[in-house]
Amino acid sequence: MFFTYLRRELRRRRKAALVVASGLALGIALVIIVSSVSSGMSKAQDKVLESLYGLGTDMTVTKAAAAPGSGTERPKFEFDAKDGDDDATQSTDRVMVQGFQSLAATTVGQVGEQTGVADAVGGLSLTVMKVDGQFRRGEFKQDESATAGGGGRGGSTQPQGEVQGGGASFDVNSYTVYGTDVTKQDLGPLTSSKITTGRTFKTTETNAKVAVVDAAYAKEKELSTGKTVTIHGTTFSIVGVSTAESGDAAANLYIPLQQAQTLADSKDKVTTVYVKAADSQQIDSVKAAIQKNITGTTVTTSADLADTVSGSLSTASDLASSVGKWLSIAVLIAAFLVAGLLTSSAVSRRVREFGTLKALGWRSGRVTRQVIGEALVNGLMGGVLGIAVGLAGAYAVTAVSPTLTAQLGSTGGGGGRGGGMGGPGRQTASKALDIALTAPVSLSVILMAVGLAVAGGLIAGAFGGWRASRLRPADALRRVE
Repeated sequence: MFFTYLRRELRRRRKAALVVASGLALGIALVIIVSSVSSGMSKAQDKVLESLYGLGTDMTVTKAAAAPGSGTERPKFEFDAKDGDDDATQSTDRVMVQGFQSLAATTVGQVGEQTGVADAVGGLSLTVMKVDGQFRRGEFKQDESATAGGGGRGGSTQPQGEVQGGGASFDVNSYTVYGTDVTKQDLGPLTSSKITTGRTFKTTETNAKVAVVDAAYAKEKELSTGKTVTIHGTTFSIVGVSTAESGDAAANLYIPLQQAQTLADSKDKVTTVYVKAADSQQIDSVKAAIQKNITGTTVTTSADLADTVSGSLSTASDLASSVGKWLSIAVLIAAFLVAGLLTSSAVSRRVREFGTLKALGWRSGRVTRQVIGEALVNGLMGGVLGIAVGLAGAYAVTAVSPTLTAQLGSTGGGGGRGGGMGGPGRQTASKALDIALTAPVSLSVILMAVGLAVAGGLIAGAFGGWRASRLRPADALRRVE
């Protein structure tokens, strides 16, 4: 009897049911779209962080910033004038630790012993600055007028004139080199790149003169596997070419850590310790433990680094998490209220019907259940429609894939990634990444939409049921003409 009456009434009031379902569908669809876009923002930010940290890295440990006035002496370039050879090209280079700050290699072991740390690996980030060019000797040009006048003032026999031309022309070229621990290549910046040609390092090549070159740098300098590259007088054989899977590469060249330490005259030194936590929920506690137990270090988590990301990605993320979130909640509440009011209004128009049913022996509870059943079906219909519209909206966002820009701000510590250099103990990552936005819809979002549909139906049914429970058979008689 319940389902028969329910089916008949829904058929009779198709338009009213469609209005209620459409209102709920709008709110549910907006929640799905906002949730999926927010999820896409989160994934985009993860890509940005991976391009900086490397896959699997939860935090980095670097040396704390130096006090003002205690900076390391800047590199000097000195050239000698070469007599008799004006066209001689002079060249020199300097290998510098990025940020001019380094930690003892034993710090890696100390970090790895902290509670909650699954693994830790050290790396040495270097900048090589090469200057080459030539001096041009100037030419003395004699003043002819002074010669014609009797040899100049006071009868001096010294030639009068000036030196013209000459000078120097030098090119400055800098590139980055990263010393990686070849025994632990599953952690750190190199994991965000994929070997596209050749191979990666062998675990036995801890002090071998081999290098992996970034694809963009290899194209610029016409490098490839089998060729060699010279860094500060040391020749390295290129064994592989890597391509950054998201954003820019950590460095132009990768070499074994021991070789990097030798080039920079930084034996048993590292600039960065990359840390993987045993549990993502313990990252804050691991950070606190490292800062407490290992003095003179700065610990930067992915959450800290996310705060330095600006640009359209950050703006869109803020909008999705603030304006979009509250907008979807407001629309959803409005949809629930409208559905409840429409259901209550529909009950008011059915006074004669419900009054007659009560006169025939229907109890108030049975009438209320009938109204709630109709509202619940309307809610489920709205849920189905809302899920369809929400999925279509999320698919449209993914199909369009709007490009967002993530501008990476400065990070402290002096041992992070990036090609820019700041003052001692500080490094600036001066680059922008273009990220394609997607809107993935997870099963949990669909289940949440179903729950909202049921909740909307129950709320609407509560409004209508309360109104129906107060009707009396006498109300139906007053409506009889």
